[in-house]
Amino acid sequence: MTDSFLDSSKRLYGRRKGRPLRKRKTELLDGLLPSLEIPVPQTGDRIDPHTLFTNPMRDVWLEVGFGSGHHMAWQAANNRDVGVIGAEPFINGVAGLLKLVDDEGVQDNVRILPDDARPLLDALPDASIGRAFVLFADPWPKKRHWERRFIGPENLPRLARVLKDGAELRLASDDMGLVRWMLEHTVRHPDFEWTARGPSDWRHRIADWPPTRYEEKAIEAGRKPVFMRFIRKARG
Repeated sequence: MTDSFLDSSKRLYGRRKGRPLRKRKTELLDGLLPSLEIPVPQTGDRIDPHTLFTNPMRDVWLEVGFGSGHHMAWQAANNRDVGVIGAEPFINGVAGLLKLVDDEGVQDNVRILPDDARPLLDALPDASIGRAFVLFADPWPKKRHWERRFIGPENLPRLARVLKDGAELRLASDDMGLVRWMLEHTVRHPDFEWTARGPSDWRHRIADWPPTRYEEKAIEAGRKPVFMRFIRKARG
Protein backbone atom coordinates (compact mmCIF):
# COMPACT_ATOMS: atom_id res chain seq x y z
CA MET A 1 0.00 0.00 0.00
CA THR A 2 2.93 2.34 0.49
CA ASP A 3 5.97 2.71 -1.70
CA SER A 4 8.36 3.60 1.12
CA PHE A 5 10.38 0.83 2.71
CA LEU A 6 13.82 0.32 4.15
CA ASP A 7 17.09 -1.48 3.62
CA SER A 8 19.55 -2.75 6.17
CA SER A 9 21.30 0.63 6.39
CA LYS A 10 18.04 2.12 7.72
CA ARG A 11 17.68 4.37 4.69
CA LEU A 12 14.08 5.17 3.80
CA TYR A 13 13.21 4.50 0.17
CA GLY A 14 10.29 5.94 -1.76
CA ARG A 15 8.31 9.15 -1.67
CA ARG A 16 7.58 11.09 1.49
CA LYS A 17 5.01 13.36 -0.15
CA GLY A 18 2.94 13.28 -3.34
CA ARG A 19 0.43 15.69 -4.82
CA PRO A 20 -0.63 18.82 -2.89
CA LEU A 21 -3.16 18.16 -0.14
CA ARG A 22 -6.66 19.57 0.00
CA LYS A 23 -7.49 22.11 2.68
CA ARG A 24 -9.24 19.69 5.04
CA LYS A 25 -6.38 17.21 5.03
CA THR A 26 -3.87 19.98 5.66
CA GLU A 27 -5.98 21.15 8.58
CA LEU A 28 -6.13 17.61 9.97
CA LEU A 29 -2.35 17.28 9.77
CA ASP A 30 -2.05 20.48 11.80
CA GLY A 31 -5.00 19.94 14.13
CA LEU A 32 -5.59 16.21 14.63
CA LEU A 33 -2.26 14.52 14.02
CA PRO A 34 -0.49 16.03 17.07
CA SER A 35 -2.97 14.30 19.41
CA LEU A 36 -2.53 10.91 17.71
CA GLU A 37 1.14 11.03 16.77
CA ILE A 38 3.74 8.69 18.22
CA PRO A 39 7.14 10.42 18.40
CA VAL A 40 9.85 8.56 16.51
CA PRO A 41 11.52 6.33 19.14
CA GLN A 42 15.24 6.77 19.68
CA THR A 43 17.73 3.95 20.12
CA GLY A 44 17.19 2.36 23.51
CA ASP A 45 13.67 3.73 24.02
CA ARG A 46 10.97 1.38 25.32
CA ILE A 47 7.28 1.99 24.65
CA ASP A 48 4.44 0.05 26.26
CA PRO A 49 1.83 0.33 23.48
CA HIS A 50 -1.06 0.35 25.94
CA THR A 51 0.22 3.62 27.42
CA LEU A 52 -0.30 5.34 24.07
CA PHE A 53 -4.07 5.26 24.62
CA THR A 54 -6.10 7.19 27.18
CA ASN A 55 -8.70 4.44 27.57
CA PRO A 56 -7.87 0.81 28.46
CA MET A 57 -7.54 -1.37 25.36
CA ARG A 58 -8.22 -5.10 25.14
CA ASP A 59 -5.35 -5.53 22.70
CA VAL A 60 -3.03 -3.53 20.46
CA TRP A 61 -2.58 -4.19 16.73
CA LEU A 62 0.01 -2.80 14.32
CA GLU A 63 -0.16 -1.99 10.61
CA VAL A 64 3.10 -1.35 8.78
CA GLY A 65 2.62 0.86 5.72
CA PHE A 66 -1.10 1.64 5.94
CA GLY A 67 -1.27 3.45 2.59
CA SER A 68 -4.39 5.62 2.40
CA GLY A 69 -5.62 4.15 5.68
CA HIS A 70 -8.85 2.42 4.69
CA HIS A 71 -7.95 -0.96 6.19
CA MET A 72 -6.62 0.56 9.40
CA ALA A 73 -9.62 2.86 9.86
CA TRP A 74 -12.00 -0.07 9.28
CA GLN A 75 -10.24 -2.18 11.89
CA ALA A 76 -10.36 0.69 14.39
CA ALA A 77 -14.06 1.36 13.73
CA ASN A 78 -14.99 -2.32 14.06
CA ASN A 79 -12.78 -3.04 17.08
CA ARG A 80 -13.15 -0.01 19.31
CA ASP A 81 -11.70 -1.81 22.31
CA VAL A 82 -8.48 -2.47 20.37
CA GLY A 83 -5.74 0.10 20.01
CA VAL A 84 -4.61 0.25 16.38
CA ILE A 85 -1.15 1.64 15.67
CA GLY A 86 -0.02 2.47 12.14
CA ALA A 87 3.36 3.43 10.72
CA GLU A 88 3.45 5.21 7.36
CA PRO A 89 6.12 7.64 6.10
CA PHE A 90 4.08 8.88 3.10
CA ILE A 91 2.45 12.08 4.33
CA ASN A 92 -0.43 11.91 1.84
CA GLY A 93 -1.31 8.51 3.26
CA VAL A 94 -1.19 9.89 6.80
CA ALA A 95 -3.52 12.70 5.76
CA GLY A 96 -5.88 10.18 4.16
CA LEU A 97 -6.02 8.14 7.35
CA LEU A 98 -6.65 11.26 9.43
CA LYS A 99 -9.70 12.07 7.30
CA LEU A 100 -11.08 8.57 7.82
CA VAL A 101 -10.34 8.70 11.56
CA ASP A 102 -12.19 12.00 11.80
CA ASP A 103 -15.13 10.72 9.73
CA GLU A 104 -15.42 7.48 11.73
CA GLY A 105 -14.79 9.06 15.14
CA VAL A 106 -12.04 6.61 16.08
CA GLN A 107 -9.59 9.08 17.58
CA ASP A 108 -9.60 7.18 20.88
CA ASN A 109 -8.15 3.94 19.51
CA VAL A 110 -5.86 5.06 16.68
CA ARG A 111 -2.24 6.16 17.01
CA ILE A 112 0.06 7.07 14.14
CA LEU A 113 3.80 7.04 13.56
CA PRO A 114 4.28 9.18 10.41
CA ASP A 115 7.64 7.60 9.74
CA ASP A 116 9.23 4.20 9.21
CA ALA A 117 8.18 1.31 11.41
CA ARG A 118 11.51 -0.14 12.47
CA PRO A 119 12.35 2.22 15.33
CA LEU A 120 8.87 1.55 16.74
CA LEU A 121 9.28 -2.22 16.40
CA ASP A 122 12.60 -1.99 18.21
CA ALA A 123 11.03 0.05 21.03
CA LEU A 124 8.05 -2.24 21.66
CA PRO A 125 8.29 -4.87 24.42
CA ASP A 126 8.42 -8.57 23.66
CA ALA A 127 4.99 -10.14 23.06
CA SER A 128 3.13 -6.82 23.16
CA ILE A 129 1.21 -6.87 19.85
CA GLY A 130 -1.83 -9.05 19.19
CA ARG A 131 -1.98 -8.74 15.41
CA ALA A 132 0.16 -7.23 12.65
CA PHE A 133 -0.61 -6.30 9.05
CA VAL A 134 1.69 -5.70 6.08
CA LEU A 135 -0.62 -5.28 3.11
CA PHE A 136 0.26 -4.55 -0.51
CA ALA A 137 3.76 -3.33 0.21
CA ASP A 138 6.01 -2.13 -2.59
CA PRO A 139 7.20 -5.30 -4.41
CA TRP A 140 10.55 -3.82 -5.43
CA PRO A 141 10.58 -6.05 -8.54
CA LYS A 142 14.20 -5.50 -9.59
CA LYS A 143 16.51 -8.09 -8.09
CA ARG A 144 19.02 -5.50 -6.89
CA HIS A 145 16.22 -3.96 -4.80
CA TRP A 146 14.89 -7.13 -3.16
CA GLU A 147 16.67 -6.32 0.10
CA ARG A 148 14.36 -3.31 0.40
CA ARG A 149 11.28 -5.53 0.78
CA PHE A 150 9.88 -5.14 4.28
CA ILE A 151 9.03 -8.79 4.87
CA GLY A 152 12.31 -10.66 4.89
CA PRO A 153 15.25 -11.73 7.02
CA GLU A 154 15.72 -8.32 8.63
CA ASN A 155 12.20 -7.56 9.83
CA LEU A 156 10.61 -10.97 10.43
CA PRO A 157 12.64 -11.38 13.65
CA ARG A 158 11.41 -7.95 14.75
CA LEU A 159 7.80 -8.95 14.14
CA ALA A 160 8.28 -12.32 15.82
CA ARG A 161 9.68 -10.62 18.91
CA VAL A 162 6.84 -8.13 19.41
CA LEU A 163 3.96 -10.47 18.50
CA LYS A 164 2.26 -12.39 21.28
CA ASP A 165 2.12 -16.16 21.21
CA GLY A 166 -0.75 -17.08 18.90
CA ALA A 167 -0.90 -13.61 17.36
CA GLU A 168 -1.66 -13.26 13.66
CA LEU A 169 0.58 -11.77 10.99
CA ARG A 170 -1.44 -10.89 7.89
CA LEU A 171 0.27 -10.31 4.54
CA ALA A 172 -1.18 -9.50 1.13
CA SER A 173 0.10 -8.68 -2.34
CA ASP A 174 -0.94 -8.76 -5.97
CA ASP A 175 2.67 -9.18 -7.14
CA MET A 176 3.51 -12.86 -7.50
CA GLY A 177 7.23 -12.24 -7.14
CA LEU A 178 6.67 -10.60 -3.78
CA VAL A 179 4.14 -13.27 -2.77
CA ARG A 180 6.70 -16.00 -3.37
CA TRP A 181 9.36 -14.00 -1.52
CA MET A 182 7.18 -13.37 1.54
CA LEU A 183 5.92 -16.93 1.62
CA GLU A 184 9.40 -18.41 1.32
CA HIS A 185 10.89 -16.25 4.07
CA THR A 186 7.96 -16.45 6.48
CA VAL A 187 7.41 -20.21 6.13
CA ARG A 188 11.11 -20.79 6.75
CA HIS A 189 11.12 -18.60 9.85
CA PRO A 190 10.97 -20.84 12.94
CA ASP A 191 8.51 -18.60 14.81
CA PHE A 192 5.71 -18.51 12.21
CA GLU A 193 3.21 -21.09 10.96
CA TRP A 194 1.15 -20.60 7.80
CA THR A 195 -2.54 -21.23 8.45
CA ALA A 196 -3.56 -22.12 4.87
CA ARG A 197 -4.94 -25.60 4.25
CA GLY A 198 -5.99 -25.11 0.64
CA PRO A 199 -6.10 -22.61 -2.25
CA SER A 200 -9.27 -20.91 -1.04
CA ASP A 201 -7.40 -19.83 2.08
CA TRP A 202 -5.03 -17.58 0.14
CA ARG A 203 -7.38 -16.58 -2.67
CA HIS A 204 -10.02 -14.99 -0.46
CA ARG A 205 -10.03 -12.59 2.45
CA ILE A 206 -11.75 -13.63 5.67
CA ALA A 207 -14.70 -11.63 6.99
CA ASP A 208 -12.75 -9.27 9.23
CA TRP A 209 -10.26 -8.35 6.50
CA PRO A 210 -11.73 -5.47 4.47
CA PRO A 211 -10.54 -4.61 0.96
CA THR A 212 -8.13 -1.76 0.47
CA ARG A 213 -8.28 0.84 -2.27
CA TYR A 214 -5.10 -0.59 -3.77
CA GLU A 215 -6.59 -4.09 -3.80
CA GLU A 216 -9.68 -2.88 -5.63
CA LYS A 217 -7.54 -1.19 -8.27
CA ALA A 218 -5.45 -4.34 -8.66
CA ILE A 219 -8.56 -6.46 -9.25
CA GLU A 220 -9.90 -3.92 -11.77
CA ALA A 221 -6.57 -4.22 -13.61
CA GLY A 222 -6.94 -8.01 -13.75
CA ARG A 223 -4.43 -8.90 -11.04
CA LYS A 224 -5.30 -11.50 -8.41
CA PRO A 225 -4.30 -10.65 -4.84
CA VAL A 226 -3.02 -13.30 -2.47
CA PHE A 227 -3.90 -13.19 1.23
CA MET A 228 -1.69 -14.93 3.77
CA ARG A 229 -2.18 -15.47 7.48
CA PHE A 230 0.56 -16.68 9.79
CA ILE A 231 0.41 -17.52 13.49
CA ARG A 232 3.20 -16.61 15.87
CA LYS A 233 4.19 -19.92 17.43
CA ALA A 234 4.31 -20.30 21.21
CA ARG A 235 7.62 -19.44 22.77
CA GLY A 236 9.53 -22.33 24.25
